[in-house]
Amino acid sequence: MSLYDRLADLPLRVGDETRTRHERDTSSGFTRATTVFELHGDGTVGRGEDVTYDTEDHDALADADALVPTGEFTFDEFSTALDDVDLFPTTEPERPSAHHYRRWGIESAALDLALRQADTDFASALGRERRPLRFVVSTRLGDPPTTDRVAAILDRHPDLGLKLDPTSEWDAALVAALADTDAVRLLDLKGHYVGTTVDQPPDPDLYERVIEGFPGAVIEDPALTDETRALVDPVRERVSWDAPITGVESVRDLPFEPQWLNVKPSRFGTVESLLGTIEYARDRDVTLYGGGQFELDVGRGHIQALAATFYPDAPNDVAPGGYNLPDLPDDLPGSPLTPSDDAAGLDF
Repeated sequence: MSLYDRLADLPLRVGDETRTRHERDTSSGFTRATTVFELHGDGTVGRGEDVTYDTEDHDALADADALVPTGEFTFDEFSTALDDVDLFPTTEPERPSAHHYRRWGIESAALDLALRQADTDFASALGRERRPLRFVVSTRLGDPPTTDRVAAILDRHPDLGLKLDPTSEWDAALVAALADTDAVRLLDLKGHYVGTTVDQPPDPDLYERVIEGFPGAVIEDPALTDETRALVDPVRERVSWDAPITGVESVRDLPFEPQWLNVKPSRFGTVESLLGTIEYARDRDVTLYGGGQFELDVGRGHIQALAATFYPDAPNDVAPGGYNLPDLPDDLPGSPLTPSDDAAGLDF
């Protein structure tokens, strides 16, 4: 039985929908907006977070009626019914990726509700256990880049690992200073981002600098050009992919067989696509780790629950949300995180 088959027949009763808007400044210099979908049924509430990045898309929801189908379903029937729902009824989203993000927000709320109505939790429904969850902290280094943010993080917990976003402004001295911390686990080259505030065009000098400067780090999302391929090919065993991964077909379409993948549930849109891709990768011994989307509410716990269920010991980019704040709190937890004793639904 596939992972999805274990969830597909869960009974689901949906009475109505409410939505809650969230907004917060982040350490990456932008204001994050998300919308939490709350599905109500039989005195129970299931929640999921729409992590669409453009604030305008969340603003447009204020003018939209309820989106979700109501009634009695299996979880799979509910998911199928969503195929016919216009999730952006007032205006097209700013970016095509928003369709997957909103679909995940609603599907995760429905799964959370179905699990709670069945008096169970995600891992138990799959016949698995949640284990203590190791995480790394993702951060950018400012403009101009310095090690200040890294020092502040490691001052709280010196044993934490880091996921960093190299930019062309990183010089040899900065790379050496970061390497001396022995904390860098992941380097996100963001070679597949276009039209965002974090675009990083392929830069052979940067690629060479970080590939050589951090010989033990995973290299995420390089852009393969005539100039960069010669640098990336010799280190394929530590190359990972994130932004292109939206389902099994996207994994098959990669330029070479991957050994690492970043799993961000919202990129997949549906629960079926997410679990199918996890199975596909695990069957091929691909190392998986979790990733986040600056979730502001329940979505953060959901990605932590998923990582704790499938790849708890990986360099999961699912740190508690406090690490994304412009000013780091003093009481941030360290790694690993301990799952709750009484989880329900998609709780961590």
